[in-house]
Amino acid sequence: MSAKYAEVDAAGTPKPRRTFSAFTVFLLGLLSTILLATVAFLGWALLQLSPDSPGSFLPQDRLTKSAGCVVDMEEHWVAIDLEQAENVSIIVGESIRRGLPPRAASIALVTAWQESALRNLDYGDLDSLGLFQQRPSQGWGTPEQIMNPWYAAGKFYDALVRVANWEEADITETAQAVQRSAYPDAYRKHEWKGRVWASTLTGWSEETITCRTPELVPGNAAKLTAFLQTLYGAELPIITTGNQLTITAPDSLAAWAIGQLAITRIGTDGVASVQIADRLWLYDPWDYGRWMHSADAPPDTPKTQVIITLNP
Repeated sequence: MSAKYAEVDAAGTPKPRRTFSAFTVFLLGLLSTILLATVAFLGWALLQLSPDSPGSFLPQDRLTKSAGCVVDMEEHWVAIDLEQAENVSIIVGESIRRGLPPRAASIALVTAWQESALRNLDYGDLDSLGLFQQRPSQGWGTPEQIMNPWYAAGKFYDALVRVANWEEADITETAQAVQRSAYPDAYRKHEWKGRVWASTLTGWSEETITCRTPELVPGNAAKLTAFLQTLYGAELPIITTGNQLTITAPDSLAAWAIGQLAITRIGTDGVASVQIADRLWLYDPWDYGRWMHSADAPPDTPKTQVIITLNP
């Protein structure tokens, strides 16, 4: 047997067996305990961060409880922060103002997600600016105009409706036809996010949104009223009583669009609750708000009635 592997010394005397002191044994045991505890904690944390059942609205980032909005629909869970939520409300709102179908909002959201991550950027490639990274040198408008989200969204829709067959064509190809990006397939990864948000904020998907802000934002009835009447016209019936707006929507689809758009304004207009017919969403300072049945709503409450309560 080679001396390399033999348990003897050069003189042929067996080597003594290794022994460990009591301290070493204690230290090894302590390290093993710490390792097992760490594995157990990581397993618990993964369970806490895993998606809850559809419609539960328990956030995946429960450990941080960051402010923002969530859409949970058909196994798609999409979270954005409050800055993004305000921009989303404007992008979708402009499509409603123009009377465009929800697909227009889907395409616009997909595009803005790719171009700016839904942020109104004051920089970009070459002279690109804003939500859609539009270029003044390419005729999209002045820098000041492009930095206005309402203007930028409107210019995008102006270009979109000129694309042949845009209502039926592939979303990514349609977005590329408007933007002419150097990365024509990059929009595709955002398609499902754009679809679920557009479906929610145009009223087609009900009770799919919730938002949260850890700080109480003061209510601003005048600002929220101006936002909604920009979308549906100054003739939209809105009765303001103290910190409460009572709205009669044109139809139930518009009622859900109005109510769910209002929730996205939690960080700008101080929305505390939204009631659509007999369904109620309540702000929660500790977690994301939840939808529930309103026990105070009479059985004959119109499907077109929206009651928005603002913070003091």
